[in-house]
Amino acid sequence: MRVKLTDKDALIVVDMQNDFMPWGALPVPDGDKIVPKLNAYIDIFSSRGLPVYFTRDWHPPDHISFLENGGVWPPHCVQNTEGAKFHKDLRIPKDNKFIISKGTSRDFDAYSGFQGTMLDSLLQERGIRRVFVGGVATDYCVKNTVMGALNLEYQAFLLIDATKGVDVKPGDTERAIDEMLSSGAVAIEFENLTA
Repeated sequence: MRVKLTDKDALIVVDMQNDFMPWGALPVPDGDKIVPKLNAYIDIFSSRGLPVYFTRDWHPPDHISFLENGGVWPPHCVQNTEGAKFHKDLRIPKDNKFIISKGTSRDFDAYSGFQGTMLDSLLQERGIRRVFVGGVATDYCVKNTVMGALNLEYQAFLLIDATKGVDVKPGDTERAIDEMLSSGAVAIEFENLTA
């Protein structure tokens, strides 16, 4: 299957932050290995002048998702820390880039890039109809961002070669992929894409 990019397309790069890399506070195994593939997607979208959205967890130090506050995760992606920064090799374009911060208030958690953010409004302003989603983790924020896009009636493409899952329970990643595809997402690889 070939997919040709149009001016109604946008790329969403999910949570490629240091704390989700293998050396981080909440590591996704091999999360760093998809940076070159994501950079290839970023390049092809940028070369067409298409927008690229980078979501990030941007938590206050006392965020509700942290174990000490009754959450399920160790502290991660605390605002203005090294762990919250994007991977140093991720190619963030000077033009056509948007940083989408989520989970920014103490009492509200967000796995989807659409929850409590302006992402939907920004996409609508540009007349975007199709979103291409990659990043980490497949079974959490990638899945929820894809599902959010589908619920908002975008056509969603899962960049299957540019996502990594955390697999808290064995098989979580495969189950997440199945759920996305069963809900209408389309899985593609870079070789399927035509500028």
